[in-house]
Amino acid sequence: MTSAFTRAGENGRLTLAVPAKGRIAEPALRLCADAGLSFEVTERSLVVPCANAPVDLLLVRPSDIPEYAQDGVVDLGITGANLVAEADADVITLAALGFARCSLEAAVPVDAPQQDVAGLDGLRVATAYPVSTRRLLAEQGVEFELVPVSGSVEATPRLGLADAIVDLVSTGSTMSANGLRPVGRLLESQAVLVGGRAAVGARRDLVDRLELMLSGVVAARRRRYVMMNAHIDDLPAIRSLLPGMGSPSVLQLADEGEIAIHAAVETDEIWNLLPVLRDAGATSILVLPIERLVA
Repeated sequence: MTSAFTRAGENGRLTLAVPAKGRIAEPALRLCADAGLSFEVTERSLVVPCANAPVDLLLVRPSDIPEYAQDGVVDLGITGANLVAEADADVITLAALGFARCSLEAAVPVDAPQQDVAGLDGLRVATAYPVSTRRLLAEQGVEFELVPVSGSVEATPRLGLADAIVDLVSTGSTMSANGLRPVGRLLESQAVLVGGRAAVGARRDLVDRLELMLSGVVAARRRRYVMMNAHIDDLPAIRSLLPGMGSPSVLQLADEGEIAIHAAVETDEIWNLLPVLRDAGATSILVLPIERLVA
């Protein structure tokens, strides 16, 4: 990396590292675009300036981002919380971004006697995440032999290289396919926005502004805007059903006694919410996406 990338902030702009490849890359760029940053990425892009904000995107390997933020190569970065833990980087986690969810889990062969993490004591444990595994198991008082691998971790027990594994899991299907069962979760992970301590301290205004833009999109994705009509007499019952942010908005309609009710509700509530709203007297129910939500 040339010296042009070693002094983040010299040009007065924020440098935000985003993954160039991998499962975090596309949703990270989409989040930036949804937050209102205007940029154009090509196949050979490394530094991507935003046209409408003092922000430059630096496309790099996600595993490098924690150390880049720690060392001041970039001001901020989007990467996995598990990669921050593995790098043992001295950075500030500013926001959880709600995508790329996974967990670091311990697993053993399905016919093994171990039932929990404590059962790994004295075993050979294979992992591609040696720093996290060593620290997290030590915190639980487990003494074990670490077997670092870089390939297919799930295959190591079958090959006789290890008695158990610690690996990153999204659905668990890969573990099941390899005859393994989980015995304990060591770490929950998702994409996070991290910042270097120097950048967060010295450039707080720009950092806060970018965090606000990104967090507004993340908050909006978790909610839907629900609008409905009802008779004023049904308002108490309907209001009691709305698990939204504060009180719903209530508007008087042209017809006497008729009102419109607006509320932001959690997306996960929609499935159960619509039938009971209808039964409580709500009509003409609309459910709309929210572009951005700043609490």
